[in-house]
Amino acid sequence: MSDPKPPLLMSRLDVERIESLLESPAAQNVDTSALEAELERATIIEPAQMPPDVITMNSTARFVEETSGEERELTLVFPRDADGSAEKVSILAPVGSALLGLHVGDSIEWPLPGGRTIRLRVLSIRYQPEAAGELHR
Repeated sequence: MSDPKPPLLMSRLDVERIESLLESPAAQNVDTSALEAELERATIIEPAQMPPDVITMNSTARFVEETSGEERELTLVFPRDADGSAEKVSILAPVGSALLGLHVGDSIEWPLPGGRTIRLRVLSIRYQPEAAGELHR
């Protein structure tokens, strides 16, 4: 049995923008059920109250894939900002959905296409818009 998923904290602004995205044509051919489930279980707070150790939209976080030990740094972006570079991940991608709302130190198991599962642990957050004072980005 897998561990229970860690608690999620999301900013009201991010959730509103993600909900609009889920209703847009960009999300029509994507399986967004996992992302929708994450939104459902998240605690939603105002952007100004966001602790600096939580991954929000446009945050840059370093994490480790616990099975392989591979470390990566990713910026969580909306699809319009995902330019195909290895440093950016769309909120609509499985890994993007997995990262949103996690705290530094949290681990989460996430299913990938093809039936595999990865386990990610957040190591640090290099940049978070709310901590940088950019509350209405």
